[in-house]
Amino acid sequence: MVATVGFPACRKLIAPHYFHCVGEKYIHAVVDVVGAVPLLLPAVSESKGHRISHNDLLDNIDGLLLTGAYSNVQSSLYGEPLAYEGSEADPARDHLTQDLIRQAVSRGIPVLGICRGIQEVNVAFGGSLHQQVHAVPGLQDHREDNTQPLDKQYGFSHSIAIQPGGVLARIWQEEQTQVNSLHGQGIKSLAPGLSVEAVAPDGLVEAVSLPGKPLLAVQWHPEWKVTETPFYLAIFEWFKSEIDQYRAARLV
Repeated sequence: MVATVGFPACRKLIAPHYFHCVGEKYIHAVVDVVGAVPLLLPAVSESKGHRISHNDLLDNIDGLLLTGAYSNVQSSLYGEPLAYEGSEADPARDHLTQDLIRQAVSRGIPVLGICRGIQEVNVAFGGSLHQQVHAVPGLQDHREDNTQPLDKQYGFSHSIAIQPGGVLARIWQEEQTQVNSLHGQGIKSLAPGLSVEAVAPDGLVEAVSLPGKPLLAVQWHPEWKVTETPFYLAIFEWFKSEIDQYRAARLV
């Protein structure tokens, strides 16, 4: 059987109805590099009275990919008030992913987090977020210019310093490399147990892992033109390798 990768969905109102959605570029990256079947995990939570069990979802996947999104992780989940009006939220996705991440890690299911995904991982394990990175003294504006074409928005924006001894250092030989940047929020306090994998020139944490577990989460978007960008490709090849190892152990 072919490997399967689960994608927690965003819940969006496309009037007059709600839809559960996953960005196409993430699906293409998994299909093209990992060679896995993508499975959309609907943003319904057993804690909200639905009959879909998180265990049932995890029973059917070999990897978990946490995608980026326009919505922000709710500040109440890390014990802080909302810092500004107009912050787009997706409570349904939050209710799904926070528990799902922890359960996936406990099972040894490989996890790759991207953009919102790194923020979800950090909050799931007890960390907090800057709600507006650009408003924090000493930090740069990491948002994209959405008036530009997509190729410009997703082009390289700044360098990252890869920390020694981690996942990224094992899969990439250079100590510094270029990444894109399309986010308004970012890690404030690092969750206990997580390890910093990379930082931006302004000191913002750009990637984390969980030592001893197949988890990697990055703030940039490696799914964008993944087969044309060697560093991004290496990240998805790491994900594929971890999924292959998980499946081999699972099928014994």
